[in-house]
Amino acid sequence: MITDPWFLIAVVASFTGYAIYLAGLQRRLVEPNRASWLIWSSATLVEAFTYAAVNPGTPQSIVFMLSAAACVMIAVALWQRSRWSAPDLLEGICMGSSLAAILLWLVFREAFWAHMLVVAVVPVSFWPTWRSVWGDRARERSPAWGLWSIGDLATLMLATRTGGQDIGEYAYILVELACHASVWFMIGLGTVNPLRSFGWREGRLRVLDVYAPANPFAVRETHLGKAVFAAQPFGAGDEIVAFTGRRLPAERLPRRLIGQADRFVQIARDTYLGPSGGIDDLINHSCAPNAGLRFTGDTPVLVAIRDIAEGEEIAWDYSTTLADAQWRMTCTCGAPECRGIIAAFDTLPPDRQRWYLSRELVAPYLVPNRSDVAA
Repeated sequence: MITDPWFLIAVVASFTGYAIYLAGLQRRLVEPNRASWLIWSSATLVEAFTYAAVNPGTPQSIVFMLSAAACVMIAVALWQRSRWSAPDLLEGICMGSSLAAILLWLVFREAFWAHMLVVAVVPVSFWPTWRSVWGDRARERSPAWGLWSIGDLATLMLATRTGGQDIGEYAYILVELACHASVWFMIGLGTVNPLRSFGWREGRLRVLDVYAPANPFAVRETHLGKAVFAAQPFGAGDEIVAFTGRRLPAERLPRRLIGQADRFVQIARDTYLGPSGGIDDLINHSCAPNAGLRFTGDTPVLVAIRDIAEGEEIAWDYSTTLADAQWRMTCTCGAPECRGIIAAFDTLPPDRQRWYLSRELVAPYLVPNRSDVAA
């Protein structure tokens, strides 16, 4: 039976899927849900053993054993690159059900009911992944889901060829097929072109395309009010966001700007960039910034001046665009090197001015006047 073509299709499709998914995980091309994979790795282990106990000697039990090992590998790889966070209620229910299945099997030796309990747990365990994909289907945009669906279908065909009629023989396969196919549908088959689920975009096949979140930013409250945090890692030199507000002459600025009401950025000696209504309005100042404003064209762009980790606040030094000697603001950024005051660029220490100038993070209109510190 191991030479059965359906068995070979099931093994090749399933484990090609696992290999592609693991490669995508290592290269940060997918952003899977940790809880789902933790549950799947434990559930598939239980399922593999209970299926073999309920249906001894079947080749599909070999497929389940190999799948369980692959799930554990992915769960370990995912956990190594993750930070701990407590499971929510639904995830806790899934984990508890998996534990109950293990106890049923080990303590009471009730393989059939342990098997059926895991079958019931599987669709519940998919909920965190469905929730993630619903919010941003790029998180799971991998051809693995299509390959797993094909592997499940081949396993189902293999089960029918063995002649078994017991519900326990088919339940897990059918549930797995439905769950895998549902994610496949959400990331690819739900679009006009089904090949998108295999990475077909812009006229060519991209099996391991780069994951880009739908929204690379998160807005949270801090001691300064609203602040912008990275929802994905940024590498040094990466463009973060363009500043796109309306340009205003200095004489048209509001006379009194206090705290968060001041969303104006000086971009020339007599010109300011007004609020855009976008994420750039909420990016705070820091005396030890991880980003800086670069003027390489008509639109200033915020770039990362060092690697920015996911979850880190994004901030830049407001003084790098300021020339107005009358404008000052108390700084409470909290950095060890906090200057206490945000003021014009020429109030910065000369070594700090040189540091910004050498990285082209100073508004161009300020540069010609800085020959004394540019060396």
